[in-house]
Amino acid sequence: MITRSLQTKRVAAQPARGAEPRYHSRMQRAFTDDDLVDAAREAVSVEIDGLRAQLPRLGADFARACRVCLTCRGRVVVTGMGKSGHIAGKLAATLASTGTPAFFLHPGEASHGDIGMITRDDVVLALSNSGETAEILTIVPVIKRLGVPLLAMTGNPASALARAATVHLHIGVPAEACPLNLAPTASTTAALAVGDALSVALLKARGFTEEDFARSHPAGNLGRRLLLRVADVMRTGAQIPKVGPGTTLAEGLMEMSRKGLGMTAIVDPADRALGIFTDGDLRRALDRSADLRATRMEAVMTPRAKSADPDMLAAEALNLMETHRITSLLVVDADGRVVGALNVHDLMRAGVV
Repeated sequence: MITRSLQTKRVAAQPARGAEPRYHSRMQRAFTDDDLVDAAREAVSVEIDGLRAQLPRLGADFARACRVCLTCRGRVVVTGMGKSGHIAGKLAATLASTGTPAFFLHPGEASHGDIGMITRDDVVLALSNSGETAEILTIVPVIKRLGVPLLAMTGNPASALARAATVHLHIGVPAEACPLNLAPTASTTAALAVGDALSVALLKARGFTEEDFARSHPAGNLGRRLLLRVADVMRTGAQIPKVGPGTTLAEGLMEMSRKGLGMTAIVDPADRALGIFTDGDLRRALDRSADLRATRMEAVMTPRAKSADPDMLAAEALNLMETHRITSLLVVDADGRVVGALNVHDLMRAGVV
């Protein structure tokens, strides 16, 4: 019902130059909110049906396509024209970020010199719903001459591209979500889903980890969380709050105030950590009515303070703070020398929190 209604309302005379298309205003008057929601739900339902059609096809051919990619010594060259080209570009990006080197090749540009990007060690993955895209078929002979495996994803197993492929993945859908059954909608969703399935299968087969993913996304939140080390965010040199054990409590408080970390390290002459003094230690000292000028730091410090290693992941340092309910850490080297300090705000600024 909705499909017939949409088709009827989209037929309109061509508007005069500069005028609003007539069918826009007609649709606005004729279509209620419920009509619009019904049309949207029908479109999503059609796309769901298209995805369901892919499940029984994920069998031996899909596994063969995965094996071709896993044995590839070069890169997966993904190509497609028009809407399939947009999907191909996304799939190339997904493959590349999940452990399978890949790039997108525009088939129109390929026949004008860019085909030279393909080497004999590569694999070509071509997307075409019809399987008869002229720009792709033009470069198939060159691909064959190079001896490069050709993986094809089409909606037509009898098409020229499907017949030429080393492995063909049938991604046809019962209907497009477009009520005219013309605009690529359900078919591009199916191509995207099967391409993502290929990427995920290869990811799992390669044993690709979160840390591997982070290396290819160094600017993202995951990259910061998994790759950033304590040494990358800690404060060093004159920024480290530290005093000797014989320093008065008043002088220790001045050092804390100057460095702004809410704590200070207590170190020996070789800068080895003896303890830490924090805001919590100050409250406890004041509860005991400690004399600010007579009390020495060694009497009010917390010995054997929690500390981080400079090579520790920043995310591990954050976990250490959360576990022990503290907001700052000393950073010590293998000899116990204080080489840095950081607090939770440093981790927040670095995007770890």
